[in-house]
Amino acid sequence: MVEISAESVIGPIQRLVATAQNGLEVIRFGGLETGATGTPFDVVERKPMYRLRRYFPTEELGSRPPVVLVPPMMISAEVYDVTTDAGAVGILHKAGIDPWVVDFGSPATEEGGWERTLADHVVAVSDVVDDVRRHTGRDVHLGGYSQGGMFCYQAGAYRHSKNLASIIAFGSPVDAVAGMPLGLPANIAAKGAEFLADHVFNRLAVTDQMARTGFQLLDPIKTVKARWDFVRQLHDREALLPREQQRRFLMTDGWVPWSGPAVAELLKQFVVHNRMMSGGFVVRDQLITLADLTCPILAFVGEVDDIGQPASVRGIRRAAARAEVFEATLRAGHFGLVVGGTAERQTWPGVAAWALWREGLGPKPDIVHEMSADIDPEAPASVGSVGSRFAHTAATVAEVGAGVGREIVGFASNAFRGTLELSSEAARALPRLSRLGQIQPHTRISLGGLLAEQGRRAPLGECFLFDDRVHTNAAVNTRIDNVVRGLIQVGLRPAAHVGVLMETRPSALVTIAALSRLGAVAILLPPGSDLARAAELTGIDTVVADPDNVKSAAATGLKVLVLGGGENRGLDVEVGGNVVDLEQIDPGAVRIPAWYKPNPGLARELGFVLLSGSGAAMEAKPVTNHRWALSAFGTATSADLDRNDTVYCLAPLHHSSGLLVSLGGAVAGGSRIALSRSLDPSQFADEVHRYGVTVVTYTWTMMREILDAEEFPLGRDHPVRLFIGSGMPVGLWQRTTDRFKPARVLEFYASIEGDVVLANVSGNKMGCKGRSVPGTAHVELAAYDAVAGRFLEDDEGFVRKCVDDEVGLLLGRATSGVEIPHGGMRGVFMQGDSWVPTENLFRRDADGDYWLVDNKHTVVKAPRGPVYTQPIVDQLDEIGEVDLAVAYGVESGNTQYAVAAVTVRAGADLPIEVVSEALRGLPSNDRPDLVHIVDEIPVSSTFRPSARELRTAGLPKPGPTTWCYDGHDGAYKELTEEVASRLFPAESAG
Repeated sequence: MVEISAESVIGPIQRLVATAQNGLEVIRFGGLETGATGTPFDVVERKPMYRLRRYFPTEELGSRPPVVLVPPMMISAEVYDVTTDAGAVGILHKAGIDPWVVDFGSPATEEGGWERTLADHVVAVSDVVDDVRRHTGRDVHLGGYSQGGMFCYQAGAYRHSKNLASIIAFGSPVDAVAGMPLGLPANIAAKGAEFLADHVFNRLAVTDQMARTGFQLLDPIKTVKARWDFVRQLHDREALLPREQQRRFLMTDGWVPWSGPAVAELLKQFVVHNRMMSGGFVVRDQLITLADLTCPILAFVGEVDDIGQPASVRGIRRAAARAEVFEATLRAGHFGLVVGGTAERQTWPGVAAWALWREGLGPKPDIVHEMSADIDPEAPASVGSVGSRFAHTAATVAEVGAGVGREIVGFASNAFRGTLELSSEAARALPRLSRLGQIQPHTRISLGGLLAEQGRRAPLGECFLFDDRVHTNAAVNTRIDNVVRGLIQVGLRPAAHVGVLMETRPSALVTIAALSRLGAVAILLPPGSDLARAAELTGIDTVVADPDNVKSAAATGLKVLVLGGGENRGLDVEVGGNVVDLEQIDPGAVRIPAWYKPNPGLARELGFVLLSGSGAAMEAKPVTNHRWALSAFGTATSADLDRNDTVYCLAPLHHSSGLLVSLGGAVAGGSRIALSRSLDPSQFADEVHRYGVTVVTYTWTMMREILDAEEFPLGRDHPVRLFIGSGMPVGLWQRTTDRFKPARVLEFYASIEGDVVLANVSGNKMGCKGRSVPGTAHVELAAYDAVAGRFLEDDEGFVRKCVDDEVGLLLGRATSGVEIPHGGMRGVFMQGDSWVPTENLFRRDADGDYWLVDNKHTVVKAPRGPVYTQPIVDQLDEIGEVDLAVAYGVESGNTQYAVAAVTVRAGADLPIEVVSEALRGLPSNDRPDLVHIVDEIPVSSTFRPSARELRTAGLPKPGPTTWCYDGHDGAYKELTEEVASRLFPAESAG
């Protein structure tokens, strides 16, 4: 018989009774009564967005360094006082810190809470800094957990670090691409975030229950384990009480709802567009970049943090390139960074020590070290990521095959990600190409029409940026419509030809779009050009000018309409008579006539006229709406532009690159357009970061001005991914890609004649113009005698097509159903075909890529045959010491000589041997007769190097920096007086 002791019976019964009693208390009150009381605080400020708490209010104001703690939107302010004595505020106070906490309250109970935006929170945090500074007289250490840390970064940038002693962030993501929760590929997460922002959170808020559940689902295994441990120890009250406040906070008490607009804005700006990294996020119409942060930063990194993954948190080092950035790495998860044993032992003592060190009151904390500048954004996610935890759990259960499983998962993940990236690019490109294919001569398409489409699709979307302000699609379209009313009021009608004389500014963009919406034709006049000749050539009688150009416009005697200039317009002519101020016309008082139909422009109709040259050589280049759309959609496709991009328009709008590539590509791609007042290197660096510029447009040597600046403040961590434009010299191309790695150059060639658009999409062959952009005109090279200026025919009388590497004239197939423009040709390669010749000579390599060799009018007609100028320039440009190069023909007697001129970069020396070696890359007959160093090569207003003055000056004078080609040994030698008299007898006779 087994003897049963009293203890063996009583013990389980007591345990059962204790479990029942504690369980009943949990059911009735939500948890166990701990007897703990909160830390005392005063509410120092009460404002609609927040209440500012000061803990331990009996301490003298200003006697201690103030640390302000900001919670994320979904967690209550009590996160910093969860465990009273072991919480943040208590530990900081004991260490000699003055703790303050921001309480945003709950949107469910605050007036207007459900309408709160992300910007409201950022501005509130900035206001808090002013409040604490006013109360304490000291600069503030601003700290935030998770999204609260993001608020701190954003507010710091918003106020340019004013009155901030430092910023401290705990598990705060910065680079959304580097580490997404759940290990999701960034592009998939961005697509999902965009859908939620546009279709869910614009109608729905996030309740506290949803926030809590979502947080727990990020680590379901830990959540289940914590609940099981709680139930398993429910009989042991003493064991549960130390962690009961933390458990109740996480399970019930600590969560607050989010307002829908704030969530949507968060997803759009920082997940879809990743603007914490790129810059260009918007706070109250003001553009912000973390590059403006200059105060010291301390980022706490959780090694097993699934939400603020280490790679994402460390993005602050690249985003805030001008700040000292430190980190403290802890073996903790997301919540464990601020609550629990690790936080009690390391986080909050570390924060206190940091603040004292920055104030000069103590040594540098042991856990703090400088964050490395060599962080690899492509590094794998942390070992504590959700995916790796699942893998670890599976391995623990199975105890076999984990290594193989990881290999398979990694391979599948990379392949899946690559497939998705390709398909997403195709998904963006196909609709554009399809739309291009659908454009017929009678199709209604125009700049004004595309901007109206964009406004209907996303009225609150950001259209363009200027002077640190953002202008929405709705606001821009309203402004365009108001200008249209003003144009109607002064008597303009569809098809009218109207000059536009403006610098690159919002009013210029709006004017061009308003003329398009009216159905008129914008004649784009370059400022400083010969306006009288332009008026004579184009037949205009009206010019729209900005205040900077109104005086020169009025001097022509034409009717002048003044637009733009802001509040301080500084008009220096009297308004009246031939000068009308459009800004004084009330749009609401204008009667809209019955004939007005917005955006009537058809593809076949003229949309713009560009001007090139000057004086008698000035030419008008007509651009139809179809031609503009072709370049616009072709650029958007080739550059893969979308709503994530901000296109920085350095090219002037009166230039083909500005109108067709910058403006056109951005509008067709739905990208933001950033306009700059001028080309200034320091301004360029500031605006690239502040606007979050991803694509920079250029013309010719424009980037030289930026790269040559003595102090160029743009760090290696920049958001630019692409430079697009035309005419960049190969040497400058190399310098640009070296300086802006990993950005690349996308060089375009777009003829005004016909519909030819070439693009070097890969960027691998510097100097190459690439291939035809899909949807644009098919091109062919026609055999051409550059000396005689005529096509070469085959035995049947058709023009012969060039073989690979043969120089020929570039032709574009004429658009079907459209009347061939002036200069077009029929029956070129076969009966009935239609082609439009360009003015440029190309060669096509064996890969099918096209290389520009010359304009047919500038080929040097030397006795040995044609000498093409562009290959000479390309070879010289590859010399590191060469700054600019031009090649041109000079006639002496009855002979034309090929001459090249170069300028040398500051501080460099150009040996003759280097020139000889570089030009050996050309066949001997294609090399210039003379090469000389000059002090300056003029560049035009569009930064195109010009040889006109050098050509007019004739052959260069003999001397040590003028070299002539010696055909006997294939090298260049100094041109002496003796050699010059022998080589150029006509010059000597003269």
